[in-house]
Amino acid sequence: MPTIYETLRADIILAMKARDSGTALALRTADAAIQRAAMDTNKPIDEALATATLRKAVKNLTDAKTEFEKGGRADLVAANNAEIAILEKYLPKGLDPAKLEALVVEVIKETGATTKKEMGKVIGALKQRPEAPLIDFGAVSKLVQAKLV
Repeated sequence: MPTIYETLRADIILAMKARDSGTALALRTADAAIQRAAMDTNKPIDEALATATLRKAVKNLTDAKTEFEKGGRADLVAANNAEIAILEKYLPKGLDPAKLEALVVEVIKETGATTKKEMGKVIGALKQRPEAPLIDFGAVSKLVQAKLV
């Protein structure tokens, strides 16, 4: 089975052949970001690096979309939505909310955390779990805060 990065590279070629400049541009930008991250960390490109870089790109686009919405720029909001949709195809599906909540409750019990000051312990324990690559820690942070007093 091809890696995320191999699939992305193959899809760049397909988008170029189909003359889909929007998709090709989004994928080329993601490819460049992955290569830059590999150079910066001095590590070869692997699944973890590609996934982390794509998650960061989606997060940046989502943040920019929020700012564009505040500024009333519907054209840029639509462009960002399209780019986010393209990049999310390469990300592994996250845990559904029910499983995520059950996992958070389980980790809170394991760590014995009761206050928001101990939130770091819970997040740290979640990062050690095998499900960590599927977890959106931005959403988990809010969930953990709601669970702790």
